[in-house]
Amino acid sequence: MSSVMYEAFGSEENSFSEEQRAKINEVRASLGKLPDKLFLYSSDASLARYLTARNWNVKKATKMLNDTLKWWLEYKPEEIRWDEVAHEAETGKIYRSSYSDKDGRSILVMRPGCQNTKSTKGQIRYLVYCMENAILNLPPDQEQMVWLIDFQEFNLSNISLKVTKETADVLQNHHPERLALAILYNPPKFFEPFWMMLKPFLEPKTYRKVKFVYSDDDGTKKIMEDLFNVDELDCAFGGNNQVSFNIDDYAARMREDDKQMPLLWKRPNSSASDKQLPATTPDVSLGKSSSDSDEPEKEIDGQVRNN
Repeated sequence: MSSVMYEAFGSEENSFSEEQRAKINEVRASLGKLPDKLFLYSSDASLARYLTARNWNVKKATKMLNDTLKWWLEYKPEEIRWDEVAHEAETGKIYRSSYSDKDGRSILVMRPGCQNTKSTKGQIRYLVYCMENAILNLPPDQEQMVWLIDFQEFNLSNISLKVTKETADVLQNHHPERLALAILYNPPKFFEPFWMMLKPFLEPKTYRKVKFVYSDDDGTKKIMEDLFNVDELDCAFGGNNQVSFNIDDYAARMREDDKQMPLLWKRPNSSASDKQLPATTPDVSLGKSSSDSDEPEKEIDGQVRNN
């Protein structure tokens, strides 16, 4: 059973302090009872992710969640299916690997050098599909995924500030605390100015999750050895796995996963606490979520190595 299934059926582990539990309940009460198609957002784990993203500030977390509910109703990520986005996947520019990291977290492999379309809308919709699929396949004890970004064949024509900004928005504002780590593998020197342009769009928490790894640097290679089973890891990232991306095999995997997605959005039997709250439509009148937090956080600089 995936972590999302555990959230849906109320089997998540109770690991919150009394103060955190009170704030979770405060956010839940402010939302009221959500419609069935949005009930997953009222789970303890979901509310805790939004609170964590806003340093447990109830007002900011509630606003952020309301913005996501508005986005969800308009974007309908749970309705995206493989056949809608398959053309975006043909080159293997983004896909969920068949293996996990040592902690069991889903891995999204990204190869921006394999970009094959020009539509920002289509590219972001495929990204959302991949992220939702990665979440679907998380084990019960995990809530986060890992991004492995391979810069092989990457060139200046692959750089799009618009796509990157929208990627940051989807990740930070609508999937908070879903990213454990983003590994940039062998980024070229010319990526450095773009990285500096991107930095203002990343929240400090997200920025600190980005790691630069170089295949000829023993210091950074240890990051890969600590995180992954080398025999499972793709050879493009220094592992021993020689199996390459195959679109037909991947399509079959995704179509099977698509069958599971609707089950996640069906409300199970209502709990007693649910029955105490009237069913309401979420307040989606708030503006776009701010990426600020209660207190400034010290940043740890990630740097592109001089080649």
